[in-house]
Amino acid sequence: MPNRDVIERPVLTTQKGQHTRGEKLAAFGRLLDIMDDLREGCPWDMKQTFESLRHLTIEETYELGDAILQGDLNEVGKEVGDLMLHMVFYSRLGSEAGEFDAADVLHGICDKLVTRHPHIYSDVEASTEEEVKSNWEKIKLKEKGEGRKSVLGGVPSGLPSLVKAQRIQEKVRGVGFDWDHAGQVWEKVQEEMGELQAEVEAKSERISDEFGDVLFSLINYARFLDVNPDEALERTNRRFKDRFQEMEARIEDAGLDLANMPLEEMESHWQAAKVKLGQ
Repeated sequence: MPNRDVIERPVLTTQKGQHTRGEKLAAFGRLLDIMDDLREGCPWDMKQTFESLRHLTIEETYELGDAILQGDLNEVGKEVGDLMLHMVFYSRLGSEAGEFDAADVLHGICDKLVTRHPHIYSDVEASTEEEVKSNWEKIKLKEKGEGRKSVLGGVPSGLPSLVKAQRIQEKVRGVGFDWDHAGQVWEKVQEEMGELQAEVEAKSERISDEFGDVLFSLINYARFLDVNPDEALERTNRRFKDRFQEMEARIEDAGLDLANMPLEEMESHWQAAKVKLGQ
């Protein structure tokens, strides 16, 4: 039987969000103990593998992203907990395979942080964010050892395309392959738009390629504006969804049929929905 003293939540003496280091360590230890109990006694947990957990971890990551975009810090805390459980679960699986456990994982990331922050833990000078990023990428390349090395080797192939483009641009910027200012990037956006229009008018087979170039250049421009393009697009998605559903509700309340409504009348309800939502 599991130890009840371990699984029951201890009484905390400090307020929420202000716990002592000892209380934090105790909480992490409690999670490790519960993970051991679940892995050894719960039929569902006992069946899980790295592969079976993978898609669940991705789902939890998106749920955390949603909570962040909604500005709901209480929900953010809950989603962080869900992801923490997954990390502990992977660590337990690694221990069973004889490859790594929670201590190996935590010491590994600690060692990496120390090595990649020589401006904190050594005598390297880095007074700006860009210098820090540049040092980070150069150190990563050295860590790869001898042989062919690529700055882009650490960009996961499974990332969503928009996020991948952003990470690619950030990576190459870290070694100095970048525009000097936003004006240059905007000129590139306009150039790519012109090339796309030319291919559209020619009805060529390169329309898709040129459209991709436009998106890539816009993502680059967003970076110079200090805008996260993925978050910006998601916020637009949410605004559109909210407005459209408000428009649907207005039309339904009026006893009208959206499917058979002229576009001009739809536009009227759309504008009213925007005013109501204040977006």
